[in-house]
Amino acid sequence: MGYSGHIKGILQRELSAIEQAGIFKKERFIHSVQSADIEVEFPAGSSLKRVINMCSNNYLGLSSHPEVIEAAHRGLDHRGYGMSSVRFICGTQDIHRELEQKVTEFLGTEDTVLFPSCMDANTGVFEAFMTAEDVMISDRLVHASIVDGMRLCPAIHDTFKHSNMEHLESKLELHSDKRIKVVITDGVFSMDGDTARLDEMVTLCEKYDALLFVDESHSSGFIGKTGRGTHEKCGVFGKIDIITTTFGKALGGASGGCVSGRREIVEMCRQKARPYLFSNTMAPVVVSGVLKVFDILSRSTERRDKLEKNAAYWRKGLEEAGLILQPGDTPIVPVMLFNASLAQKFSIDLFGEGIYAIGFFFPVVAKGAARIRTQISAGHETHHLDKALEAFRKVGKKYDILGKTKQEIIDQYGL
Repeated sequence: MGYSGHIKGILQRELSAIEQAGIFKKERFIHSVQSADIEVEFPAGSSLKRVINMCSNNYLGLSSHPEVIEAAHRGLDHRGYGMSSVRFICGTQDIHRELEQKVTEFLGTEDTVLFPSCMDANTGVFEAFMTAEDVMISDRLVHASIVDGMRLCPAIHDTFKHSNMEHLESKLELHSDKRIKVVITDGVFSMDGDTARLDEMVTLCEKYDALLFVDESHSSGFIGKTGRGTHEKCGVFGKIDIITTTFGKALGGASGGCVSGRREIVEMCRQKARPYLFSNTMAPVVVSGVLKVFDILSRSTERRDKLEKNAAYWRKGLEEAGLILQPGDTPIVPVMLFNASLAQKFSIDLFGEGIYAIGFFFPVVAKGAARIRTQISAGHETHHLDKALEAFRKVGKKYDILGKTKQEIIDQYGL
């Protein structure tokens, strides 16, 4: 047997070291629909506890919306449970084309192709149209799925300091001789909640004849005046060459993703992107639900507006409590704790107070950047936020970090 006692021992020691460091990740089991209030089993085998969910990507509160669920049921009844195939063989239905057209209109692009997830979109897009003659220049904090996609691509990979436009321009000058240049960024950065400087990036890309790629997973549906995304917020709607996004967050919360942008690049994905060619199509039940989400978003900006109001209220309350936050104006509000073990303990104590919020630490974020990443939803009411604020104040007081500086917290708990 290949799995020898020697190999088992190596892995057991590594897992034990993770646990002893206080950073062992234990999953919580949810026994209810995804909403502001959820029923959770934690630890495993314990009785259910009703808690307020402060760390979901359900930004618009649409994961359990009755119209979305009804539409999903109709999709199940009329188009079946799954396609049992990839797109180019016999896995494309009329509703897949309809959703692609809806997304194209919503994002202001030329064409769109669906993927099983945005992870698949990001891992497939670069290799589909880039070669060793080209260069990818990415922000150093782009999402892990983008990093994986760049690793699979033969093009040269270079980086620029986070949101540093001077450094980006120097890299564009350095690689001016490359056949194709692609500048790569998140729209909203998932760990910090800050927004890319897309207006300045568009200007630089036009100056140096480069394409601009933006992952809008944490912005589609709620960032910008009508929720189109960071390109709307930054005043460059229609000027982004490649957009990837997910339907697994604000846009219904199920699964699926897409590449949207210049028609020729989208067509190259249809022809060559491996996750598209070799993965099953998005299930009809999911496509039907997402189509209904776009119908809901087209009626009004009520949910997006409520989310913006909730996020501002939450950030103000945490700041007044004396907690250290990452700067930003999005629904992602990280509470910085710096020490991984402290983040883990803080999260467990919050759960004891009826608040579900997970600690993040290396390797999810850099060492010394541990945090509780909170995420606000349009599904939250003021009473949810007030109860959560009281819990953060109580736990923060327990660990004596309220009103402390970063250095004071590090001196107290270390990195």
